[in-house]
Amino acid sequence: MTTPPARRGRPGYDLESLLRVAVKLFNERGYDGTSMEDLSRKLGITKSAIYHHVPSKEELLRLSVDRALDGLFEVAASTERLDGRAIDRLEHLVRGSVLVLADRLPFVTLLLRVRGNTKVERSALARRREFDRLVTDLVKQAEAEGDVRPDIDPAVAARLLFGTVNSLIEWYRPRRGSSGEELADAVCKMAFDGLRA
Repeated sequence: MTTPPARRGRPGYDLESLLRVAVKLFNERGYDGTSMEDLSRKLGITKSAIYHHVPSKEELLRLSVDRALDGLFEVAASTERLDGRAIDRLEHLVRGSVLVLADRLPFVTLLLRVRGNTKVERSALARRREFDRLVTDLVKQAEAEGDVRPDIDPAVAARLLFGTVNSLIEWYRPRRGSSGEELADAVCKMAFDGLRA
């Protein structure tokens, strides 16, 4: 029996695997500190092979931060469709945001590190501010309904809530035996037991 010849070279990359490698490099080196040459070396393919999938490094950044933002806005849309008290919708939004973070950790990490140096970054920051306003509005509604302590400014409460969620990128690492659901339960228990009136 003959052994088939070994395959030479690297297997091809699709857009999804290209994005995953790009996000990893952007998170390690910073977006500005990563060149297309760096990406091509890391992938073991030519720059022209990368350009087959995307027209620019900035497009890789846009696709990456949109992956995180789209997940967050999907949760926000599902929250808006819910009936019931604002505090329960707020908890749904926080829980869903933690699940997005756990599922899309490298993408959310990159989103939280953008500083507004490019058009794509400024657009991402504008969408983050829009999301922050949604959270603040829910806190205000919950306060008006008597379910959130009135002695905490709603904008401050919203920032503290999502400061907690966003801080997960610094230490959370998915591991066997743990789930995003468990993480979301822990965050909600800690946050909402302290917020409720």
